[in-house]
Amino acid sequence: MMKMTTKELCTQGLLIALVTVSTMVFQIPVSATQGYIHLGDSMILLIGVFFGARYGMVAGGVGSALADLLSGYAHWALFTLIIKGIMGYLIGKAASFSGQNQKFFTLRNMTASVLGILWMVFGYFIAGGILKSSFAVAAVSIPENMIQGVAGCIIFLVVGFAFHRAKIYKFVLSKE
Repeated sequence: MMKMTTKELCTQGLLIALVTVSTMVFQIPVSATQGYIHLGDSMILLIGVFFGARYGMVAGGVGSALADLLSGYAHWALFTLIIKGIMGYLIGKAASFSGQNQKFFTLRNMTASVLGILWMVFGYFIAGGILKSSFAVAAVSIPENMIQGVAGCIIFLVVGFAFHRAKIYKFVLSKE
């Protein structure tokens, strides 16, 4: 088992809260699957790129599942925990932002973002097919999930660029 420092534990808790709140603050219901479009994906993208796979997985999975539970979408929570957890992990593993490479706009970071969004769309298609007992009904959610993903990517690019310009990574990556 991996030991966490107090700073790492507090950081992880704050990142979970960031994903939860950003997911809950703006929701557009999707009637076909009884899910919703939100802005939480932009935070999962940011966390995966700036903090890495472990933080991305926990914040993405737990933060998004908490948002489902607190927003009345408990029937999605287990699927969300898995889908968004894997999404955050994939983004963190595929991204190239680190202490050695402090460039935000890299092909790897942009590819990681697209990979994460594509996984999310596919994951919710499968989950929707299981929940609704119909992959035809679940397919209706693909365009909405793509819109959510593109909006998340745009916000991620804007906020990520601002974080990079402000050199936030110095605080994120510091060991103090």
